[in-house]
Amino acid sequence: MTDVLRRGRASLAFGFFAQGVAFALLVTRIPAIQDRYGVSDALLPVFLAAVPILAGVGSVTTEQLVKRIRPSRLLRWSQPVVLLALLGVGAGGHGEVAVLAVALGVFGLAVGALDASMNMLGVSLQRSYGRSIMLGFHAVYSLGGILGASLAWAGAHWDLALWVSYLPVVAVLLPAALAGSRWYVDGEPAPAAEERGERGSVVFKLLLPLCLVMTFAYIGDSTVSNWSAKYLKDVLGSSEQLATVPYNVYMVTTLVGRSLGDLGVRRFGAAAVVRLGALVAAVGFAVVAVAPGAWIGMLGFTLLGLGLCVLVPQTFAAAGRLFPHASDAAIARLNIFNYVGFLIGSPLVGALGDAWSYRGAMLVPMVLVLVTLGYARSFAAQPDRYGGGHERPRTADVGRGSNGL
Repeated sequence: MTDVLRRGRASLAFGFFAQGVAFALLVTRIPAIQDRYGVSDALLPVFLAAVPILAGVGSVTTEQLVKRIRPSRLLRWSQPVVLLALLGVGAGGHGEVAVLAVALGVFGLAVGALDASMNMLGVSLQRSYGRSIMLGFHAVYSLGGILGASLAWAGAHWDLALWVSYLPVVAVLLPAALAGSRWYVDGEPAPAAEERGERGSVVFKLLLPLCLVMTFAYIGDSTVSNWSAKYLKDVLGSSEQLATVPYNVYMVTTLVGRSLGDLGVRRFGAAAVVRLGALVAAVGFAVVAVAPGAWIGMLGFTLLGLGLCVLVPQTFAAAGRLFPHASDAAIARLNIFNYVGFLIGSPLVGALGDAWSYRGAMLVPMVLVLVTLGYARSFAAQPDRYGGGHERPRTADVGRGSNGL
């Protein structure tokens, strides 16, 4: 049993890592994609908005599919589709906008299914382990993002064609992900529900606080990813080279925070970790807003990485505890608000920055992150936890492990 869980945890961690690499390779090469296909500045936002919208559709579809298909099987086949779609993005030529539209459409739909099923398996594994391990999966995702961004930088530095940059990555990750998927472990619903003959259902009113936290967290994250470079250069007067540093710093501190976060949850409980993360993130936004120069601004972005990094993994975990009999459905619905936050965050800061000031715009995600403090109780007093924020140990269903076949 221990070996089954360990293999399941390692294989799922690799799935998170592969997705981190793929997503970073896409978003960090957007200027190159625009140039390759000749997409106008007016049309580019349409393509960028379409991906999270379709990902939301993929997540909604996943909620229905997991009633018939195990999450492990959905993850096994959605991850190769994401990687092949990434390769498809780099395969078209100038003016072949239809190729780009199809590739990004497939990428969006598949990534919605992948994100939902990946977090479903993570939450069920955490239930089986009986202790917090969810932050560790997202730490590996951050590590993949750092590697993907580094590979993207190398491709841009040597002026490689997009397909030349993407092909070796896909050639390595796709067979490795398929091989690792043999050891995915599907968890069982809470035994009490089966004993009473109950069918799990999700009450959206109870899930809503977590949906808001997810949205606020991704508004903060998209603010950093989309505006940190511009803010440092245009507002704080940094050089163009220095302006590229904040996002890298943010990713590294996100990795560090998530790597240590599970220990904090085990020791102090999920609610305490979420409160601390929200406070640190709010201080980070405040420092960015009042920074007199680039280096103080970078300190603010460092704090943002340490604070925001714990919110998303713990929100998924809390949904699993809040609805132990319907955790897959809860996670699929919650995952939609990942994309809602991403869609809102960047335009919101840009509109406020143009109409008011970019310093003032940074105060809006700060306030939203502080609102999270009011919902911290949703991360505690869950049906599946007892003192100290630990989850009650569950027994994994070995028979339903590996690849669900």
